[in-house]
Amino acid sequence: MSPPASEQAQEPLALYVHWPFCVSKCPYCDFNSHVRAEVDMAGWRKALLADLAHEAALLPGRRLGSIFFGGGTPSLMPPSIAEALIDAAAGHWQAGPELEITLEANPSSVEASNFRAFAAAGVNRASLGLQALDDEALRFLGRAHDVAEGLKALDVAQSAFDRVSFDLIYARPGQTQAEWRAELNRALGFGSSHLSLYQLTIEPGTRFATLASRGELTIPCDDDAADLLTLTQELTAAAGLPAYEVSNHARPGEESRHNLTYWRYGDYAGIGPGAHGRRRGSATVRHRKPENWINAVASQGHGLVEESPLTPADRAREALLMGLRLADGIDPLLFEHRTGVALDRLIAGDARARLAAHGLIDGGQARLKATPAGMLVLNALIAELVSDREIT
Repeated sequence: MSPPASEQAQEPLALYVHWPFCVSKCPYCDFNSHVRAEVDMAGWRKALLADLAHEAALLPGRRLGSIFFGGGTPSLMPPSIAEALIDAAAGHWQAGPELEITLEANPSSVEASNFRAFAAAGVNRASLGLQALDDEALRFLGRAHDVAEGLKALDVAQSAFDRVSFDLIYARPGQTQAEWRAELNRALGFGSSHLSLYQLTIEPGTRFATLASRGELTIPCDDDAADLLTLTQELTAAAGLPAYEVSNHARPGEESRHNLTYWRYGDYAGIGPGAHGRRRGSATVRHRKPENWINAVASQGHGLVEESPLTPADRAREALLMGLRLADGIDPLLFEHRTGVALDRLIAGDARARLAAHGLIDGGQARLKATPAGMLVLNALIAELVSDREIT
């Protein structure tokens, strides 16, 4: 069973808002993003507010901890829509001055020109998709900006918002440790308090997947990718931005509170096309295609296509999968509180002791925590840990 409503009300709620539109589709991207010649902004404002009101009615009395505008490219939306959604969310739920409001943004000069307007609307944190500090790599990744334009946008973001993070993609074809060391050291010199550093992966359904299937694209093998990950962790830790999650690095206190809600298996409401949510022990999914979502909102008052209760076993396995990504691992008391399942009941037999003996799990911790070596093989580690017996 999930925590009582009175206890849930005391825990911060996260709100995710999906803006699905992009100028173009990147070849590595499998997110729910779409290119449209025209967008009815007034219609989208009305529909997003209606979708938000539906979620708010099901989650009364909650304290709002964060709002995250993701996509797609939400920096393409008019700042007035972001402001309307922020104001509506603050009206539906309890929102204090510590509310974290993040905008994902592309580093183009056109979008950067709106950063101050987004800040005036209430956004206090930006997540900038730089993706690389090399023009050839940016062309390979299908990005519309070059390094110079990206760095100008970073300067604007750092002057407009209280907190700024940016993304880089590494383990690109042919990338050496020396090249990544130089690129990452340069990035660490820009003064941002948070970095998201992702290994390039080939996702099904993307243009890169098609190229890989033809043998026209090869990314580093697992061993080389692991060496690049180890180098990443070493350099960021030395610069004072240690990894607090597999791909995310921050100065202490600058972690993404929104994403921590996901990884700690807290409640989050998701609105907009394709948005997922976890609330009161249920999983929610919105219509993925923008036209289907907006038609659903018009006809039924919300964009939901699926809403299903999660069993205790479902919740426990999801919470383990998310929580082991964190450097500080899983708190067993919080785990049981949020899933209804004791952590030890989920673990297969002697798996914890066996993996600790191999140096993959920190055996001296009450928390369930992967070691740095365990983080390198996290998916295999989770498969070893989780029991396949029935859990009720």
